[in-house]
Amino acid sequence: MTSNKKYESLPIDTLEMISEILGDTDKGLTGSEIHRFLLQAKIEDVSEKEQFLAKRKRLYNAFANFQNKYNCSNNILSFIGLVLAPSRYINNQSEFERLRNAINQQLAFVGYELMQNGKYREIEKANTISDVQIKVKNLKLALESRNAHKEIFKYCKAELLQNNYFHSVLEANKGLFQRIRDLSGIKTDGNNLIEQVFCSDPILIINNYQSSSEKSEHNGFCNLLKGLCSMFRNPTAHEPKIYWEITEQDALEILGIISYCHRRLDNAQKIR
Repeated sequence: MTSNKKYESLPIDTLEMISEILGDTDKGLTGSEIHRFLLQAKIEDVSEKEQFLAKRKRLYNAFANFQNKYNCSNNILSFIGLVLAPSRYINNQSEFERLRNAINQQLAFVGYELMQNGKYREIEKANTISDVQIKVKNLKLALESRNAHKEIFKYCKAELLQNNYFHSVLEANKGLFQRIRDLSGIKTDGNNLIEQVFCSDPILIINNYQSSSEKSEHNGFCNLLKGLCSMFRNPTAHEPKIYWEITEQDALEILGIISYCHRRLDNAQKIR
């Protein structure tokens, strides 16, 4: 958040839930970490000397006291940013995402989102639980449950975590065609790339390419790639995003097709 802007106070229930998440008995911050991060965020640790107070209550007291004094949430958001600094989770990315998603479910009600890079952005405020679920539903987890190919996450991870379905599909397609360039050594793009790499005198083959059925399968794969190129790459160059709507279900199914293409490329052979 920018330091010169005053951000509105968080609702009491939001403060309580954030305190619950960060002060969880098993997975939350330790008492010393709470004190250190409060100091760094310039929030008074008003319950520091209450030894038997639950950590979540200690956090809530500090947050509520700050908001009562200053009528803003700036330092509380700074505290959350310190706790969820990406550098703290280099070896535990799954925990980072778990905490970030839980916090974002609460922040959505006031129109804030903590991004993967540890910075905030303003979003449209959620008014209902279903709004929050739409905003923070983790498309990445849905793809993982389908055992999607790792290359999809490699090329569109940031977009997936933002639930930006349009850009998830776009970036996944870019990744697929970039992988074909890397495997083949051909630097063109789109249908020209597919023609050069897979058609008539192929550079890459996805099977032994000997029998008529193998050649038919190979040609079918070539046409599938052309279809992806035509449907989900070319229109985006000419149509504004607002007219190219892709729902969550659309995105999952399209990304599933791209995942299949990557699996076939896993065993592709370069023959010339």
